[in-house]
Amino acid sequence: MELTIAILLILALGAAAFFLFKKLKKSQEDNKQLNASLEAYRPIIDIESALSVKNKELEVIQKAAEELREKYHNGKELLTKLERDINLFESDLDTIDFGIYKPIFNLDDSEAYKLMLTEIVNRQKDFIQRERAAICTTTWTVEGSEAKGRAMIRQYIKLTLRAFNGEADSLIAKVKWNNIARFEERLKRAHEAINKLGKSNHVHITDDYLQLKLDELHLVHELEVKKYEEKEEQRQIREQMREEEKAQRELERAQREAEDEEKRFEKALEQAQKKLEKAQGKELDQLSNQILELQRQLEQAHEAKERAISRAQMTRSGHVYIISNIGSFGENRYKIGMTRRLEPMDRVKELGDASVPFEFDVHAMIYSEDAPGLENTLHKIFNEKRVNMVNYRKEFFNVSLQEIEEAIKENTDAEFHITKAAEAKEYRETLSILTAPIQAETKAPQVAAYPDAIF
Repeated sequence: MELTIAILLILALGAAAFFLFKKLKKSQEDNKQLNASLEAYRPIIDIESALSVKNKELEVIQKAAEELREKYHNGKELLTKLERDINLFESDLDTIDFGIYKPIFNLDDSEAYKLMLTEIVNRQKDFIQRERAAICTTTWTVEGSEAKGRAMIRQYIKLTLRAFNGEADSLIAKVKWNNIARFEERLKRAHEAINKLGKSNHVHITDDYLQLKLDELHLVHELEVKKYEEKEEQRQIREQMREEEKAQRELERAQREAEDEEKRFEKALEQAQKKLEKAQGKELDQLSNQILELQRQLEQAHEAKERAISRAQMTRSGHVYIISNIGSFGENRYKIGMTRRLEPMDRVKELGDASVPFEFDVHAMIYSEDAPGLENTLHKIFNEKRVNMVNYRKEFFNVSLQEIEEAIKENTDAEFHITKAAEAKEYRETLSILTAPIQAETKAPQVAAYPDAIF
């Protein structure tokens, strides 16, 4: 019995061992297949692992990029603000906004501006006294006392106004024709900055008081411009008076010379007539011819005297001249002016003095009994073609000679001749001197451009 049980046990163990062996063998085969599959898919597994690493790196980079983008944005905003602030405080001509300033008050003269300025300053004082310049929008208490709170706020308002008025007065004292727009912006920025500082105390400078300061700024600017215009006008009047005096002296001298010439011929004629009474033969014929010649010369002298008297009495007679200076001002730029001188070329020569590098060329010289009227008419016709659109006393125009000729023909019957070509002798000679070395250099054989030998 025990043997049987032992045999059965051995058989069972053998069967179990066989089954386990088969299972182990199958497991080994499965492992081989699994390893083979793993080997086949290993590149993919490695890629996924690498991808996971790279994704983590990308997240780090994206985070850094976002931080950098934010820093750049903030930096750019700061740069823009700083550039704006710099532009407000710079005074170089290169940074000036040359927009045309349109006068706000446009008063008649400097005295009117001074009166208006006094009125604006008095209104500012009134604003301060009536506590309308700067205000506090809340009630403060100090140590439980509203009275102490009001005293504190009064002191703060006083300091605030002192700071703003100091900045405003500094700008107003330095305002010029070329910085009004920038100074206006700076004043507004000062108002904004001071109000920002006073925000915690609920104190701010009112917009009405700011406007009074802006009005003062514009008034001072326009006053300076008006003073300059009045100074220029006085200078022009003095120049015109000097020109008139010169013309008058020339006319008076011409009249005296004509009168002296007339008297000289009258005396010579009288002497010849006395001699004629005693003359005989050939001498009689000679004296008769001499008397005829003296009578002709006397008549010419009398006509010259009458012309001189007439010119002196005709205060508007003179010459309108058309001149150019291509060496100084370029092509198709002409000065249309007027002179009452008997010798109008004297005036042209004066214009070509040391203030310009080359002499003027005369294209036309037109006599007119109303020279100022003809000059003014031509100026009006070519008003839109002025070289200087601000100062109308500068009589230069961007216009062609053909246009000038047509305008003169339409507005006067006087005979005149237009010289189309400008001689510009000194300018052209200067160009020749400057271009001669260049031409010589161009014509010279380019020996240096070739090697000394080809081998």
